Amino acid sequence: MARPLRLEFPGAVYHVTSRGNRREPIFLDNDDRQRFLGLLQRVTGRFGWLCFAYCLMNNHYHLLIETPRANLALGMQTLNSAYAQSFNARHGCVGHVLQGRYGAILVEQEGHLLEVARYVVLNPVRACFVRHPGEWLWSSYRATAGHVGSPRFLASETLLGHFGTSRARARYRLFVEDGAGRNPWTALHGGLYLGSEEFARRHAPAAHVLPEIRRGHVRPVRPPLVELLQGPSKQAIATAYHDHGYRLREIADYLGVHYATVSRRLRSQEGDDGEPQCKI
Repeated sequence: MARPLRLEFPGAVYHVTSRGNRREPIFLDNDDRQRFLGLLQRVTGRFGWLCFAYCLMNNHYHLLIETPRANLALGMQTLNSAYAQSFNARHGCVGHVLQGRYGAILVEQEGHLLEVARYVVLNPVRACFVRHPGEWLWSSYRATAGHVGSPRFLASETLLGHFGTSRARARYRLFVEDGAGRNPWTALHGGLYLGSEEFARRHAPAAHVLPEIRRGHVRPVRPPLVELLQGPSKQAIATAYHDHGYRLREIADYLGVHYATVSRRLRSQEGDDGEPQCKI
């Protein structure tokens, strides 16, 4: 299976997550957390990142960063590799600390940057670790809210600039408190783009340029199946599958049949004796 797409360009903003191998803890104590933040400071300085928000949970972490020099992959490789080495050396472990590749969602700044920043620092509240984000010591909330000093790597002043020049920290605190229960991912397209449809289209590469990218990531804004399968012909099924990235199981669920039935219809339409290579 092809690896997920990584989009990099100067000034890109990402919500980045990385989880422990087999969902095991990656922070066993506060010293682990301090070491990670120290590495994050080194990486942001070396690669010129702007870190708008962060949150260290027990078995994963969240970052909201901007990459002025289009170097997300290199920076994340440096950060995760250095932390894994530090963790294993300190705890006498071997093997993987983090699970596979990190996750990265491209964020449209206009209208979505603040929503994701709020989402990041509210993670401990949603997990029922604390009742208020200010009670969690391992996120950027306390520094941005003005309760503690801001670490050098945190671009809190840049984030606060979105709240005006007067009482920006107070406005930020109210904004975060108002975010309980809100879902910032309703504008997520193709699992990769958080923003408007135009934003997703602008950054979606053409299928013929990057054929290794998963079909669902190539065309993140796609017609619903109700439009594509008005007449569920073999051609309509092929169009939904090949052109718009729907999985066989999605098509089968919509038609109310077993996905093997959809697979047979697709093979028949293609005139191919082999099973379509897809993720169902």
